[in-house]
Amino acid sequence: MTTADTAAKNPQPQSGYALPDPPDREPDDMTSFDHLAANGNAHHLAHHLGRPETTIVSGEHYLSPEFTRDLTGVRYPDLLISFNVNPEAYRQSNAYIISEQGKPPDFVLEIASRRTGHTDVVDKRKDYAALGIPEYWRFDETGQYHRTLLAGDRLVSGQYHPIGLEELPGGVIQGYSLVLNLHIRWHQGRLEWHDPATGRHILTYDDQREALGLEREARITAEARVRELEEQLWRQGGQT
Repeated sequence: MTTADTAAKNPQPQSGYALPDPPDREPDDMTSFDHLAANGNAHHLAHHLGRPETTIVSGEHYLSPEFTRDLTGVRYPDLLISFNVNPEAYRQSNAYIISEQGKPPDFVLEIASRRTGHTDVVDKRKDYAALGIPEYWRFDETGQYHRTLLAGDRLVSGQYHPIGLEELPGGVIQGYSLVLNLHIRWHQGRLEWHDPATGRHILTYDDQREALGLEREARITAEARVRELEEQLWRQGGQT
């Protein structure tokens, strides 16, 4: 894609316009932080999806159909993912403005809490369908507030239809996100992302640390082998 093509798809943000920060979360709502930020889940997902120059993986910022100053019809999802958009406009506007980005986000996920559980299942489901968001997922650590552990909807002809889930050994609940090409899992109260191509969880901090450790060990072994060969050559040279 050329620079001109990218600019056409990613319009510049409206100068001087930015929505205010969303209100502080109540302590009861901090489950979203626990499952997305504290454990690095959102970071791992962004790293896996790649293309940060045109991909937004973020959350707890406003989602609005149009520029507005009274916050009418505005939501702020726990996790929002959108491809082929303008992350800089998102940052400057302090919000995902659908009219600015030229498309709705591709994926939204809400984490259950006592205060937002009913809203996630009923009101936001209607709102996100009306906004044209292709997939809307809900995760509930205990199943207490959404009345289910994991749920996903896919937009078909303007209406959400439930995405089929399967139960795996160990009580794991899994569904497939067509938008992300990932399996989303509820696993012992944890939110997980698994690559269907490998069947494994996407790379995490632990995986990266392990890879660095193995790389370091391999380098040390190779360097030791080089020194050993050099010493052998030196000894052979001294004997001739």
